[in-house]
Amino acid sequence: MRFLLDTNVLSEGMKRRPNPRILARVELRAAECTTAAPVLHEIRYGIALLEPSQRRAALERYLTEVILSVYPVLPYDTAAAEWHAVERARLSRAGKPAPYVDGSIAAIAVANDLVLVTADARGFRRFKGLRVESWAP
Repeated sequence: MRFLLDTNVLSEGMKRRPNPRILARVELRAAECTTAAPVLHEIRYGIALLEPSQRRAALERYLTEVILSVYPVLPYDTAAAEWHAVERARLSRAGKPAPYVDGSIAAIAVANDLVLVTADARGFRRFKGLRVESWAP
């Protein structure tokens, strides 16, 4: 694996009007991609907030049949927790705290020596040692 896909990249295919450029890049590199347990959490949480409907059922199918059948889900393990704690403290001391979930996703990418792929790299650039790419145009 080479890339860890962030929530906003994986959820692109779930949009009513997905960005074809992002989808093309994901499809081209799918064999090199994985995702993280906090990303799965964010997607499942978003779906769980919806009332039962055709849209919710379609999103659940997409999650199961596309995302989970194609991309391995990496856990938030000891190595990720150790890196995240140190980096979170550094950012807090600097007055630049990051959302916990972003830090946990970054930590999994760093702990597994992966490039984090997102549609919004701005929020992730604060993390030291994290390689990040934006696949958004």
